[in-house]
This record gives sequence, structure tokens and C-alpha cells, in this order.
Amino acid sequence: MTSIHQTLYRERLRSAKEAVALIPSGAKVAMPIAAGQPPGILAALAEQARTHAVENIKLHYLLCTGVAGASVFDFDLRHRIIPISYFHGGVERALDKRRLAEALPAVDLVPCHFSQVPRSLVEHVGVDTLIATVAPMDADGNFSLGASTDYALTVSRKPGIRLILEVNANMPYVRGDCMIPVSSVTALVEHDVGLPILPAAPRNEVDDAIGATVAGLVEDGDCLQMGIGALPDAVCSRLLQHRHIGIHTEMMTTGLANLIKAGVVDNSRKQTHVGRSIFTFALGDQALYDFLNNNPDIEAHPVDYVNNPFVISRNDRAVSVNATMQIDLNGACNSEFVNGRQFSATGGQVDFVRGAYASRGGRSIIACHSTAAKGTLSRIVPTLAGPVTTPRNDTHIVVTEYGWANLKGKSVAERAKALIGLAHPNFREELDRAAHAAGLYTPG
Repeated sequence: MTSIHQTLYRERLRSAKEAVALIPSGAKVAMPIAAGQPPGILAALAEQARTHAVENIKLHYLLCTGVAGASVFDFDLRHRIIPISYFHGGVERALDKRRLAEALPAVDLVPCHFSQVPRSLVEHVGVDTLIATVAPMDADGNFSLGASTDYALTVSRKPGIRLILEVNANMPYVRGDCMIPVSSVTALVEHDVGLPILPAAPRNEVDDAIGATVAGLVEDGDCLQMGIGALPDAVCSRLLQHRHIGIHTEMMTTGLANLIKAGVVDNSRKQTHVGRSIFTFALGDQALYDFLNNNPDIEAHPVDYVNNPFVISRNDRAVSVNATMQIDLNGACNSEFVNGRQFSATGGQVDFVRGAYASRGGRSIIACHSTAAKGTLSRIVPTLAGPVTTPRNDTHIVVTEYGWANLKGKSVAERAKALIGLAHPNFREELDRAAHAAGLYTPG
């Protein structure tokens, strides 16, 4: 680290209160996903709002954690700090429940594929401020975005951006295209605090049955993308006997890291970033963050690169595994609405559905339980109860605990019959009648 870098660092160092005082009322602020959300800066910004020092701050993000929920998204601050989500989680669902009880609008959401979020923020929204957690400065005067490169790197490179970083010794130093030079920073805040932990989702026998089926569709040498939750975790647990697996994924999970540690992953058969596991954000346990830290075999890159379907397709035999909430009899998927309200969002599902199928020998897998609400509702339905996340034209392989079906090349009638075969037996007759009534096929 040169004396110039040290001087620049000292010149930009501020208290959290001093740093957020640089954010004016009416600012359009972006913050990264999950681990990249800076607790000290958020607490100070919330305090500024409580004292009416700032008004009308619009905060744009995906998947916020409880840190943001307990500070800037305190219900009492809703008129001064306005959440604008690209992906809902537990915090937004809790806010929506409170808002509904008081006859207020739900948390606003921008529908957008994950790969397009950087352009949305820079070009369409026009954010003017980025707040983010970073690893300590390296010898070259750069800060690694660590577990949350996502859209933050692209936003950080917008000309004129106000860039306020929280330096946290617990953020893993990750290599790749994920560095912010100290010379471009507006203000620095030092705050060492633990990163958010995502505990393993509880699995049941249905998850394990689906995981076994999906794992059976994965071959040695495939290049994997896994989503979040119990189903992808169940798949990872069934891949321990595989070899020469590659990783090109939006989210690095504890399950994927365990496959790397076990020698299942070596990235030797990829066509891009050979020998390296590629991701854009990470969320998991402390062991995952420790594993990422200064690991030469793992790289983080911005989401408009990682999730670009063309980039995904450059690796042969790309396999994407994602979950959904509903599939209609045509094969269209609703992966974001529950009970008529926003539950999550599109995220990167369609990015990888398209990218994986476009790769040579690639497969896109959509998995779900056959039922919801303790078995009282079928997830295979005549009509979706929410927006189409993955269109029917894009859906490839569907898996439930009752097996799998390849929808490519199948007619509407053939798709309906195949999907009814994946539904819970208690609902098959009802679905069959619905298919007949819709004219998808005739009895006999």
C-alpha cells in the first residue's frame, strides 16, 4: 500500500454521522444485496431521518436484511426514507402486513430481471448515491465488494456518483471484477461488525426426493447455477459423488461452497474462467464467508456480466436449478406472488433459464413441491394466481416429488398431460377436468 493510497484513505475517513450528512434530501440511493448493506451508515441515515435532517430519500435495493429493517425501514420513517425494492424478502413482507393493516400501499417494487438491475439503476432511475460495505483496502488501494458485487460495482462506476463505503474487517476479500479504487470514494466509515447469516433452510422428505431427482439430471462436468432455499440445498447434498463440476452462479451458497471443499467442483471443463468458481453475491453462514476470503479459486463479477444469458451460454452444459411457486398447465411459472401479493420477485431466474438452455447441452430445471398450504393447494394449476415469471416458451425441465418432465418439443396438450402427471394425486382429476374445459385436449 503506497503512501498516496494511505493519504487518500485518511482524507476520506469520516464518522458515520458525518458521512451520511453528505446525502441530501431527495437523494436516490442504492445499496447492495444483503451482506453488502452497511449497518453503521444505515443506522446513521435512520437517525438523520428521525431528526428530520433529511426527507424524501428513495432507497433502491434487492433483498434487504434485518439490519435495514430495524433502521432505515422502521415503519415510523416511511415518509422520509422510501423503500423501492427489486426483490422482496421477509422485511418487505412484514412491512406489507403492517401497511395493509393501516390501509397503506405495499412496499413499491420495480419488476426487473437481475441482469438488468444495473442499467435500471444507472440509466432509468438515475441513482446519485451508493452506500455499501467493503473489505479493508488492499495493497493496490482498492476495496473489494466481497460478498456483494451484484449491481453495486456498475453503480460505483457511474460518473459523478456519491460513493460512501463502510469498511468492515469481517467482509471477505474476494478477487475478480469487484474492486472500487480509493480515489473514486467520497467518504469512508470504519465499522467492524458481523455479516448477516442465512441459516440453512429446514428440509423435509419432499425436498430430499426432489433433490435426488434433480441430482440425477446433473452429469459430471456440468456447470451449475443454484438458487436459494431448501430445494437447492437438497440438490447439493446429493452431488457429493459427482466430479469436475463447474460453478457459474448468481448466488454463492454454503451448499455450493461445500461441493468445492469436497472436491466435487474443479471448474476444469468450463469454457470461461477455467479453474474458477464465479458468482455475483454470497449469503450463508460464517464458514462460507471465511471460505471466500482471499480464495484464489473464486471470483466475484457484476451481475450484468454473471447473469447475462449470452455469458452463461458460453459454458457448455450449463445447468440452472431454481424454484417456483406455481406452474400452469402450459408450463408458465409464477415464482413471485403468494395470496395475490408480492412475495419475492423475478430475480435471476429467467436470466439463467435462458442462458442455461442456450448453452451446448445445457438444461434449465424448475423445481417445486406439488402442493402448498400443508397439502391443501396444488402448485400445478390451470391458471396462475400472479404474474408470469418464466414464460411457457422458456420452461424446460420441471421437477416435483412425483418425477420430472421435459416440456421442450411438447404441444400444449402434451405439456398439460405431463404436468398433471407431476401433480399430487389428490389434484390430478380436478386438473384433468380443467384441462378438458379449457380445450387443451379431449378425453379418451
